[in-house]
Amino acid sequence: MSIFTQTKLLPSPKHHVHTICHSPLLRTTVHCSVSTTAKPKPVPEKLIIEPPRLQQLEPSPDNIRPMLNDPSLLSTWSHRAWVASGCTTVLISLAKSVAGAAHSHIWAEPILAGLVGYVLADLGSGVYHWGIDNYGGASTPIFGAQIEAFQGHHKWPWTITKRQFANNLHALARVITFTVLPLDLAFDDPILHGFVAVCSGCIMFSQQFHAWAHGTKSRLPPLVLALQDSGLLISRSQHSAHHRQPYNNNYCIVSGVWNEFLDKQKVFEALEMILFFKQGLRPRSWSEPSSEWIEEAETISQLANN
Repeated sequence: MSIFTQTKLLPSPKHHVHTICHSPLLRTTVHCSVSTTAKPKPVPEKLIIEPPRLQQLEPSPDNIRPMLNDPSLLSTWSHRAWVASGCTTVLISLAKSVAGAAHSHIWAEPILAGLVGYVLADLGSGVYHWGIDNYGGASTPIFGAQIEAFQGHHKWPWTITKRQFANNLHALARVITFTVLPLDLAFDDPILHGFVAVCSGCIMFSQQFHAWAHGTKSRLPPLVLALQDSGLLISRSQHSAHHRQPYNNNYCIVSGVWNEFLDKQKVFEALEMILFFKQGLRPRSWSEPSSEWIEEAETISQLANN
């Protein structure tokens, strides 16, 4: 459509006898021209269906199978230093208990306190193990590294037997150092130190007891086998049940003395229900086992390298 404008000036009529006013008026003439073009009929395009392209995923650290020469399984000087400091604080507490008992001629109470510490250490290991197995993730503050390590342990349980001693214990040794050292400096009570020394020592070495529970009988020292068979340390048969479906039992890893009671009374299941209804937290053990929970056996080639 095109528009052409033409302008004409016309005089206005006379309004008074003595005054003649010429005011221009704008008159516009519009000429319209319409041109139409015939559009070609659209040609239907052929529908081509391409097969979906499979995206190649980059291997992530969580999906990479750990190797025997993995540096993450080796001890560093930092690990050794923390284990040394943890052992030192525990030994100081034990020495104070023995010295105090000898000075005051009381032995039954410190020994009984040590026994209570041993029993409660097993319970504490079970509660902690249950918590990091079922809640949180790698990004959880403070406990994230432990949670991620335990999830990896469910997929590759045999790696704990390949970790060097200080590498396996340094995280707990650090906690024991900061917890027990103030008690060593502040108190001299032999009963208190009897409890602290045994309880903290069992907690710090619980990861080593755990590693022995994954070891084969032929590779374990005779003393360890005797302690396992007597029930003083967690046995291989008892802990192996924890790595079978439904992955919600046998959490205690010091002696395992609490496992039967906690599982029969469904203590952890009750705690899970409370947390779910009060906080909306769903434990991992309620879900179908994912690849992170399915155990991968150690290959024959890896065994041959040992």
